[in-house]
Amino acid sequence: MHCPFCRHADSRVVDSRTSDDGASIRRRRQCPACNRRFTTIETASLSVVKRSGVTEPFSREKIVTGVRKACQGRPVNEDDLAVLAQKVEESLRAGGSAELDAYEIGLAILGPLRELDEVAYLRFASVYQAFDSLEDFETAINSLRAEREERAASFGEADARTADDEPSGDVVPDQV
Repeated sequence: MHCPFCRHADSRVVDSRTSDDGASIRRRRQCPACNRRFTTIETASLSVVKRSGVTEPFSREKIVTGVRKACQGRPVNEDDLAVLAQKVEESLRAGGSAELDAYEIGLAILGPLRELDEVAYLRFASVYQAFDSLEDFETAINSLRAEREERAASFGEADARTADDEPSGDVVPDQV
């Protein structure tokens, strides 16, 4: 690591700490030539292999830009998009691979986008999965409906269980 002050070709690590929940390492360094200290932040790089075979660095901003188009006119704000991009990056990093196909990134976007906004999900999926017909849309919509009904049914069961388990409030006198 070159010293940013005197451009000496080497530096010594004085202290290391993890940051960003373990996603990066913050290193405090000292130059042996000028004795000045500076900080570096190291992260594991992710590379994206595009369909054309070109490799480029992973970018959260590209995810936000792509999803923003699907969210036009929807009640989704920039913070929601930033959180979605973070979730996608975390899930991709959890996979443990340093090189990812662009297709894998699209798949990783679909889940969090589905949770965020169903209409935006359909828009993104229609382009990403190359919907060719109304039947493709119908299949996707039916899948969303089934998932929503399943969640509602499991939520209703949870409400029923807690209502049965709770005391009724009636006071029963002790038997003497």
